Amino acid sequence: MSISIRHLIVVLVAGLTLVAAPAGAAFQIQKVVSPGGIEAWLIEDHRIPLMAVDISFRGGAALDPAGKEGLALFTASLLDEGAGTLDASAFQKEMADKSIALSYGADLDTFSVSVKTLTQFRDRAFELLTLSLTKPRFDADAVERVRNEMVTSITSNLSNQNWVARRKLTETVFAGHPYARATTGTVPSVRAVAVADMRRFIKDRLGRDQMLVTAAGDITPAELGPALDRMFAALPAKSAPFTVPDVTPKGEGQTITIQRDYPQTAITMAEPGIKRDDPDWYAGQIVNYTLGGGGFQSRLMEDVRGAGSKKGLSYGFQSAFVPYKHAGLVIAGGSTRNATAAETLGIVKAEFGKMHNDGITEAELNDAKTYITGSFPLTLTSTDRLAALLMQLRTQDLGIDYLDRRTALINGVSLDDAKRVSARLLDPANLTTVMVGKPQGFDAAPPSGK
Repeated sequence: MSISIRHLIVVLVAGLTLVAAPAGAAFQIQKVVSPGGIEAWLIEDHRIPLMAVDISFRGGAALDPAGKEGLALFTASLLDEGAGTLDASAFQKEMADKSIALSYGADLDTFSVSVKTLTQFRDRAFELLTLSLTKPRFDADAVERVRNEMVTSITSNLSNQNWVARRKLTETVFAGHPYARATTGTVPSVRAVAVADMRRFIKDRLGRDQMLVTAAGDITPAELGPALDRMFAALPAKSAPFTVPDVTPKGEGQTITIQRDYPQTAITMAEPGIKRDDPDWYAGQIVNYTLGGGGFQSRLMEDVRGAGSKKGLSYGFQSAFVPYKHAGLVIAGGSTRNATAAETLGIVKAEFGKMHNDGITEAELNDAKTYITGSFPLTLTSTDRLAALLMQLRTQDLGIDYLDRRTALINGVSLDDAKRVSARLLDPANLTTVMVGKPQGFDAAPPSGK
């Protein structure tokens, strides 16, 4: 592919900017059903000759067999490494020549696919997608190359203190549940995965009954409908049955220290949160923005870095409400010098305690609402982001009219709601903390604030 064409597709992707209007006002979501009964959600936009399709299959790395963790991600990494009559080199060359971007991924709850293409190569992009889903080659040289890449990545992660902290935290709060597994697998588990396991994964997991499809860009409903059948009719009608139980993360207030010879201590912590369908979700977003999700405006950032403490204990400390399909977490994390680890941890827990007891202020409530409602349309700046947004609506069962309701849902949160959710979810006594480094001074740690 020529440099000029590569440059063109980058410019086109970056250039699809939406009007910064209230959510739902800038575009229309259409439901498209193929002649064969496959449903997709579509945002139609013909301003530039570019489109994106996202596909998600329910059931992700949480279903990896014991001893073969990493299977879903390993399989995802190989599906664009040759299919049908095209070996890895030929498959990749054709995508490059036609400016087709095809990518696969896996997380704990889903196995995902994304394709972006210029309109003139749309039909071939769909053909390559179908080939990769239904006739992957799994050639020995490609399998071993990807296996070695995964092993190298896992080995590298073991020396990354933030990764080590997050991994230990996940193993602790989800102990005994599939969510405790690493999506990447371990070195022994990745080495144990065979091609037969990947072929069974394709057969068992990629059924149309567990598939969600979204699209955005230069395609009409009349064009998309038949294309859905061409892309996906060859997939199995049904996936193999599976269950993943709901789980309440363990919140026992323990602090785990992993001694490593680093000049700083990485700190990560979590306690039970809420799933996306919880009625308190919107109040939770406002609470999290105030706590540590609002950048330099958040309390944790002020406490450990800015004007609140004037101590410069950390470059930053953030928080998030993380919804899984079967659990929810409140997480927070950052890093600090080893000598100030105890002080930093004490300050963070004190802020959790303060918000647990007192909630947020009216001014903080209004600031959070303004940011959350106002910044959202500005994130929808490209075709692939629109397709990804639609997929989020579908995987989280938010409804096709969600964008029309979103602003009202956020603005409907009262100060009492925010205080109630702070009391419900920000209890420092429930925080499980993992510290990686050589943290010092725990005897001098300030009280939790509860």
